[in-house]
Amino acid sequence: MRRRLYFMLPDVSHCQQLVGELTKIKIPQRDIHVIARHDTPLNGLHKASALQRTELLHGLEVGAGVGGLAGMLAGLLVVAFPPAGVVLGGGAAIIGTALAGASFGSLVSALIARDIPNHELKGFQVRVALGEILLLLDIPTQRVEEIMKLIRVTHPEAQIGIVKTSSNG
Repeated sequence: MRRRLYFMLPDVSHCQQLVGELTKIKIPQRDIHVIARHDTPLNGLHKASALQRTELLHGLEVGAGVGGLAGMLAGLLVVAFPPAGVVLGGGAAIIGTALAGASFGSLVSALIARDIPNHELKGFQVRVALGEILLLLDIPTQRVEEIMKLIRVTHPEAQIGIVKTSSNG
């Protein structure tokens, strides 16, 4: 089990100091992500990916589910009421249309969701737009207290945000 911690930092230099301290205590770079205003030079900090900044993953999941269901229903209709002169195998047609629907639904939803900001970051958007830096940290649950204590002691300027449970691990 992992947790995502959010920290607002006043500027890039504070963020770089904190990232340096986190790497010293064996937090891998792949678990440290930064979100900043588009014109802010990150000077080697790991920028958050589209999966962390947008609703892309949620869009893919919803699109696959809705598209797969719509495709399966279309397959059932084609099997129940076949077009004139066409003989279809029931199971293969239903599975094929469900897969096609899931693929199409995922594609359309992903195209839409890639431009929607992650709802968990909504409370931070104004401060990021003003030039502050948002640090996202994905860590094992058992290290949460250790890292929170380190940050409170060494970086009192860091404002701790929401904590979200995630199941990747």
